Amino acid sequence: MTQAMTLNQRIVLVSRPQGAPVPENFRLERVALPDLADGQVLLKTLFLSLDPYMRGRMSDAPSYAAPVEIGEVMTGGAVSRIEQSRNPKFEVGDLVVGATGWQSHSISDGRNLMPVPKGLPSPSMALGVLGMPGMTAYMGLMDIGQPKAGETLVVAAASGAVGSVVGQVAKLKGLRVVGVAGGADKCRYVVDELGFDACIDHKSADFANELALACFKGVDIYYENVGGKVFDAVLPLLNAKARIPLCGLIAGYNAHEAPTGPDRLPALQRTLLTKRVRIQGFIVFDDYGDRHPEFISAMAPWVRDGKVKFREDMVEGLEQAPEAFIGLLEGRNFGKLVVRI
Repeated sequence: MTQAMTLNQRIVLVSRPQGAPVPENFRLERVALPDLADGQVLLKTLFLSLDPYMRGRMSDAPSYAAPVEIGEVMTGGAVSRIEQSRNPKFEVGDLVVGATGWQSHSISDGRNLMPVPKGLPSPSMALGVLGMPGMTAYMGLMDIGQPKAGETLVVAAASGAVGSVVGQVAKLKGLRVVGVAGGADKCRYVVDELGFDACIDHKSADFANELALACFKGVDIYYENVGGKVFDAVLPLLNAKARIPLCGLIAGYNAHEAPTGPDRLPALQRTLLTKRVRIQGFIVFDDYGDRHPEFISAMAPWVRDGKVKFREDMVEGLEQAPEAFIGLLEGRNFGKLVVRI
């Protein structure tokens, strides 16, 4: 018997940004989905994750992953509910996480779907502290950062999805933790609610000096999410044998020409050499996908016991995703940015 037709709302890429994305780069469409074939499931999106890496996928420059093609659905992770199933591994009503994109419904063969952990206050947490951002924070810190009690860690975007987890885990490991965030409200939250030792407002006119005062013993680990002026301020503070897990460079994601000013590469190279600094980029599921159980076994108890806190910035409606994403790149969100579909 023919299944009832499902109407899918989706947001597609219609042009590549020149600099910062604008609403005109996106289009909301409505299309009918085909009937399921054997082995497939129909998914209804409940929560869509918006993350900085998506800006890179809007560009066709060479990268670690293929770009979103013009006319294709914007990429993104989501929590979905199984609405129909012709796959024996999934039952109607199951909640799963998968890279299903900016759309209200999708069809999957199930190969890249993972179950949402049981007992979460909200299923959306599978996109945050117990999802890709949390795993990025944990693996980058523990494997590349190799934290040791008594060391000093600096993390940029400290109130965000990755930075907030990095700092809290570092505190659990006995480090002095200094965050960097944009604005007094975010800095107060990072110190008063998350327990960082200090948080410096990168909008301050005296930002570099304030960061140096907070890092009075230098910096042993700099968890890099941002780049730009934050990296410039951290560089002279690095201690010998410092480690830099390189997660993201959000300050430069919208750049469409070479930066102006003096060439900073010689100073960087000299610091890396003379202080024997280790800097390593990573892509979490490419490099650590097989260690997902290790991450869950460590993080889930911390979250359950309130040792790692997590804040969400919830936006209502798929149609709001483009504007919310533009705001994410400008630092307007406060916490993990999620769209409730």
